[in-house]
Amino acid sequence: MAASTVPQAVQSCHELLLWLIPQLDKFPRVRRFTLGERIEAGLLVVLELLVEAAYSRNKEAPLRRANVQLEVVRHFWRLAHELKVLATRQYEHGATLIDNLGRQIGGWLRSHSPAQPNP
Repeated sequence: MAASTVPQAVQSCHELLLWLIPQLDKFPRVRRFTLGERIEAGLLVVLELLVEAAYSRNKEAPLRRANVQLEVVRHFWRLAHELKVLATRQYEHGATLIDNLGRQIGGWLRSHSPAQPNP
């Protein structure tokens, strides 16, 4: 898959990780190896699932797992802010990036899900 054909969600997740990892490196030691590690590992799982979806015929299963994993990361990110590990501006920027990625995953999922009949 050429760089120009990489799904937007994969590229956005990659860019989110590029921005986020240096932010996590600034966490205090006590939080870096607990909360910071969970956030980073969670987003790496999301990236893996998105790449899997890009190369699979059945995209729905990995996209649903990526969506759930991203929701877990969203909660960890909010918790980091509530524990005052993140400045409000960092939190807001990261939350916006995470939200945008979630929207992209949701759109990709809807485009590959069977149509639901209207009740």
